[in-house]
Amino acid sequence: MATGSTVFAATLTLVAALFAAAAANSEGDALSALRRSLSDPGGVLQSWDPTLVNPCTWFHVTCDRDNHVTRLDLGNLNLSGNLVPELGKLEHLQYLELYKNSIQGMIPSELGNLKNLISLDLYKNNISGTVPSSLGRLKSLVFLRLNDNRLTGPIPRELTGISSLKVIDVSSNDLCGTIPTTGPFEHIPLTNFENNPRLEGPELQGLAVYDTNC
Repeated sequence: MATGSTVFAATLTLVAALFAAAAANSEGDALSALRRSLSDPGGVLQSWDPTLVNPCTWFHVTCDRDNHVTRLDLGNLNLSGNLVPELGKLEHLQYLELYKNSIQGMIPSELGNLKNLISLDLYKNNISGTVPSSLGRLKSLVFLRLNDNRLTGPIPRELTGISSLKVIDVSSNDLCGTIPTTGPFEHIPLTNFENNPRLEGPELQGLAVYDTNC
């Protein structure tokens, strides 16, 4: 006959399993939304089956031992289409690699919800619009590579508050304003900002208007 403590432990285990399954399904839904928004002529996302319990068996998806999605490796796969706001639901994601594709549209502001993100690599696509100021909330971010796109607008000052940032590359876009010089920008080479015809700087604190030419 089961004791009260045994029943309680079993109940906790069941509840934990249900929470894990719900989280996995939520992440699977987010990735399914991304797949629906992308054109995949090479069929590299064929394994992304939304009927599975969780997406951890899908190709190009890495999970931790708790079945949380921690990495998306979708670079250089001949994908096109748009990013989706549902990506912001992948709260355990550390690496978002979508470089060297033909992604277009804007960077969803919801990516600012990815509090564990270490690397955001969207370089060499056709992404337009502005760099969302919400990316300033990514306090674990180390690598931010947005170069070789069609981004416009200023470099958000919110990025200067990310002390973990080591690499920032926004070269070859159509950014405007001035280049920040505080926080992580203090050590970023100017070559990482080149080929932005309307971008001026580095900004002179107290002497230059930040949004010049924007």
